[in-house]
Amino acid sequence: MIGNRITYRTADGVRVPGTWRHAFIRNGDYFLTDLFIYADGLIDCWGLVTLEEFEEKLRCGWVATELPDGARASGHQLASWRFGEPRTRYTPELLLAEIRDTIDELNGRPDSTDRCLAAVDVFLADRTEENRATARAAYHAIPETRRLYALGDMDRKDEPLQVLVTGPGGHLEDLPDEPVTQEEYDEAVAYFEDRAKWLAERPARVPADGPATPTAPAIHLYQSYPLRPSDDPGTKALRNEFPAPLLVDGATYPTVTHAYWALSTADPGARTAVREAETTFAARDAAAGVPRRDGWEQARTAVMTSLLRAKYTQHPALARVLLDTADATLVYDDSDSDYWGDRGGRGRNWTGRLLELVRSELHAEQAGIILPAPPA
Repeated sequence: MIGNRITYRTADGVRVPGTWRHAFIRNGDYFLTDLFIYADGLIDCWGLVTLEEFEEKLRCGWVATELPDGARASGHQLASWRFGEPRTRYTPELLLAEIRDTIDELNGRPDSTDRCLAAVDVFLADRTEENRATARAAYHAIPETRRLYALGDMDRKDEPLQVLVTGPGGHLEDLPDEPVTQEEYDEAVAYFEDRAKWLAERPARVPADGPATPTAPAIHLYQSYPLRPSDDPGTKALRNEFPAPLLVDGATYPTVTHAYWALSTADPGARTAVREAETTFAARDAAAGVPRRDGWEQARTAVMTSLLRAKYTQHPALARVLLDTADATLVYDDSDSDYWGDRGGRGRNWTGRLLELVRSELHAEQAGIILPAPPA
């Protein structure tokens, strides 16, 4: 199963998705390495090969599934050892079957487990022995190492599936001397009926406190200069350099940016110069020439949070603009800062994240939800 192990290679300018898994390659000694498996069916086992060529690599032992006692091995130049009573569950056939499944997964195609469950659905809709035999063959086509996980049920494993495709009077592989009883079979049928209901309801289920991902498309807050006051600024109003006079500690600043840079220094003269700067560029430059306050690096996120709260509290029309973004991810451009801006996915996007926080607080206020006050 792929999980989060996703990589890619570039072929003719196209990104080909892939994944990887551990394996031993025998090149004299045995080397613990990674097999890279790609959606186009190529596999890197110290060289790109087709699936057919990979099968030959398995048959000849280049990709090793047998580990002889006493053979020398090493791993990524980190350590070397000799095998002592090695045990492996893999055969060439089993490893090849898993890799075929992986290629199907990478392409979004049904793998052996999906094909088995589809055959089970056909059997449950029309319970003939012919359909049961087809479902049973599909179950055995799942690589043995993956059968336990076919139902995604870590309590029952694949037991209901085995019982269903075996049928009353048949024998399970693990219990060859105990035939499946009618009661066990009926329980398996009921399990699949309940499972079908649960799967039908699952798309409509929402976590108790709401969805984990945004329902609105992301909004990119591009830098745009010069910015002037407007009755209909759109999302430009969410920029920190948008003209929105801000009253902070008895002083009025033209923008959030002016206030931020003024508060970054303890020098009263510099603060005045920053506040009176004609542009946000000039405000930043005025602050850059003097030292930052002690602890500023650790406090700056809290300061920005307070300034954004002040902006949208003091300007209800701009708060409405922010609320109208619903739950969209806000991607904030900042050509100067990997901390505050997204920077093409390289930055931390703290301004965007704090805007989303303040937006949530505005939604709470709108809904009449009283937020707990911080402890005194």
